[in-house]
Amino acid sequence: MTKAINPIICALDTTDMWAAEAMTKAIKPHVGGIKLGLEYFTAHGADGVRLITDMRVPVFLDLKFHDIPNTVAGAIRATAGINTFMMTVHTSGGRAMLRAAIEASDEVAQTTGQQRPMIIGVTVLTSMDQDDLSIIGVRDKLDDHVLRLADLAQSAGLDGVVCSPYEITAIRKVCGHDFKLIVPGIRPESSDAGDQKRIMTPYEAMERGADYLVIGRPITQSGNAAMAAESIYDSLQRTTELA
Repeated sequence: MTKAINPIICALDTTDMWAAEAMTKAIKPHVGGIKLGLEYFTAHGADGVRLITDMRVPVFLDLKFHDIPNTVAGAIRATAGINTFMMTVHTSGGRAMLRAAIEASDEVAQTTGQQRPMIIGVTVLTSMDQDDLSIIGVRDKLDDHVLRLADLAQSAGLDGVVCSPYEITAIRKVCGHDFKLIVPGIRPESSDAGDQKRIMTPYEAMERGADYLVIGRPITQSGNAAMAAESIYDSLQRTTELA
């Protein structure tokens, strides 16, 4: 498998900036990046993100923009220059919105001289299942809906999508191997599933073709985050060597 050197992105679902800093210091040697979400960004904004990026760890800024194209473009311009390596938008925002996001990220890269962050589309949240889609009026099967959104994201120029581990194989067939797949819903064996409905172990997800694994509570709430992150990475290394 040709994958990221360390595919683990640890999700720091917190509004406590100093707890985020301490956690990042502890796990930095054992992860490939840190995911900061809407809660953290709403509380601390760009300065909170810079606190983490200044520690020279890749930051996945997961804000899931979803608005009219001009508004999303403006939001990308306001955040893409914080030296993050990956950002998210909702693919259900449509082609024009997705194109606006990519074009805005290109503009920021040209202006700042920094590398453009990957723009990643969110298909269907891993907390949702078929019943949830039906409630909001989506009549397609969940898998078909995800594939349609992934195809839209790729055709609009996005770098990849966030998807459930159970959708990896199908998306790879439609979108190929250069399209990045960022996979939450990852739980090491014996871990609590929490509010995720579609989960898989780290090794299983990587075997199916994930590029990055988003893992939160199994690391951050383990009691020893550094040891937990190191253990997950080591298990990936061992299983890959045995494959």
